[in-house]
Amino acid sequence: MKTLTTSIKIFLFFTVLTGIIYPLIVSGVAQLAFPSKANGSLIVQNKKVIGSELLGQSFDSSAYFTSRPSAIAYQTMPSGGSNLGLTSVKLKKVVEERKIEFLTFNRLASNTKIPSEMLFASASGLDPHISPEAALLQVNRIVETRQLNPTQKQTLLLLIEQHTEKPQFYCLGLKRVNVLMLNLSLDEVFK
Repeated sequence: MKTLTTSIKIFLFFTVLTGIIYPLIVSGVAQLAFPSKANGSLIVQNKKVIGSELLGQSFDSSAYFTSRPSAIAYQTMPSGGSNLGLTSVKLKKVVEERKIEFLTFNRLASNTKIPSEMLFASASGLDPHISPEAALLQVNRIVETRQLNPTQKQTLLLLIEQHTEKPQFYCLGLKRVNVLMLNLSLDEVFK
């Protein structure tokens, strides 16, 4: 009985320590040191949350850069991929549909090489980034939709360059562009 009582006391102590005290301390330090990141890197405009730097979202208008496809329609609960394997007939069909959709939407030639992230959904379904190459393939559509002149097109290309992030620590991952941040800059520059 003494062993059982001791075990219950230890269990309760560590439950309170690791389940209540530790999370409160870590959350408090995060709120003080990194309030924006601790709250999800939310983007607020006119006192309304319009997105997060960390989460992809859908942009269907031809006046904006489009995000990477999502197998979960950009829903945060539950996040995840389709789990379709490389030999899956369904995956092949979905990729072919996405390819045709991307080429058509961006008015590109059928032999245009499309970056893989525009054909395959990410593992989380919430990746907010695309490659600079994928962004460049969308430029002519945006120029045409927004009726931009050649000088404004150069400004648009500069925006892509400014929003291109280097690989993390200069060696992890690839160059990438945050679609939400790029689209917000697009609206700011070309009201």
